[in-house]
Amino acid sequence: MMPMRFFIDTHDREQETFPAALSTEQFGEFLSAYERACRDEGVVLMRVHTNLEVGRAFCMTLAPDADAVRRAHARVGLPFDSITEVAAAGPYDIFVAQR
Repeated sequence: MMPMRFFIDTHDREQETFPAALSTEQFGEFLSAYERACRDEGVVLMRVHTNLEVGRAFCMTLAPDADAVRRAHARVGLPFDSITEVAAAGPYDIFVAQR
């Protein structure tokens, strides 16, 4: 298995990277399609944090590289503001692992 890295991508209605109007049901349908696109590109969708009223989303994925995340977005026609590789930052990661 190829090594996987963590990524967060962002979407914002003000930047036109989040739909102008999206119901909870529509979001659920879209999320299913995006999850399939991720699988097709070797990406694991871990979690999505969103506020449908405000029009923002933050998607957390595991992927071999940022290009795989870009391709998953392209498969469903979803633009993004950024895709950023991140490291875990919990209490263990910050304080214990550095000793």
